[in-house]
Amino acid sequence: MLFGKSASREELLGGLAKAIEDADAIVVGAGAGLSTSAGFTYAGERFERLFGDFIDAYGFADMYSAGFYPYSTPEETWGFWSRYIWCNRYTDVPKDTYAKLLAIICDKDFFVITTNVDHQFQKAGFPKDRLFYTQGDYGLWQCSVPCHNRTYDNFEQVKAMVEQQRDRRVPSELVPVCPVCGKPMSMNLRSDGTFVEDEGWHDAAARYTQYLRANANGRVLFLELGVGGNTPAIIKYPFWQMTAANPLATYACINYGQAMVAREIVDRSIVIDDDIDAVLDELLEASHG
Repeated sequence: MLFGKSASREELLGGLAKAIEDADAIVVGAGAGLSTSAGFTYAGERFERLFGDFIDAYGFADMYSAGFYPYSTPEETWGFWSRYIWCNRYTDVPKDTYAKLLAIICDKDFFVITTNVDHQFQKAGFPKDRLFYTQGDYGLWQCSVPCHNRTYDNFEQVKAMVEQQRDRRVPSELVPVCPVCGKPMSMNLRSDGTFVEDEGWHDAAARYTQYLRANANGRVLFLELGVGGNTPAIIKYPFWQMTAANPLATYACINYGQAMVAREIVDRSIVIDDDIDAVLDELLEASHG
């Protein structure tokens, strides 16, 4: 609902369309719900189709929980993770949700911060210099120690792992080790204090900070898409705080089942509890109508 008054769905969509049109700057904050809406589901038919052998062996219910299982060998660990990386990073999302979002905001001044690590923004055509992947990238490896502050592209090795694995295991010679210290490699994902913030990460963080400073005032739209409660301090809470600090700012949230807003900014918020892809479809239809 549009807080501060009773609002129909038509009014909500109209209010969001106007907020996008009127904005001098749009800060997009995207979480896992955006990729879920685009078709990257971690349970159900997709998981069963891609990981049936792991389900048969261990009774896993979803991809997420399967990632925490303590596999007995590195070969099986990378049998699972290579397939996981391949299907969630190097394959395309089933729906064109990201492309729809770009079509809606491409003519605006915008910047994107995301906790997603699946690279779908760039695959949809978003400019790299307007993106900050704060939690890492499935397409990068790092030393698990880490002994040095560098990440490594993993496409070729992951491709080989997927193609050559047998009985849920990759060949031993494909198990990745650090080229500097020889310790195991890990994915460049923020899960503990070993996460490597390489030069590219710091450059993107600096661009994001600069963008926020340059747009601390004026008609700014903070557009939050699919951000849940796992890491609210990265996107959700800062968006609320920046909206509260700028009287001309608007906060918008689209999130199926998890749409919420702080009461301090309810009169400048548009909150839509619905599927993101469906809402973007309606926004596009309205703009072409």
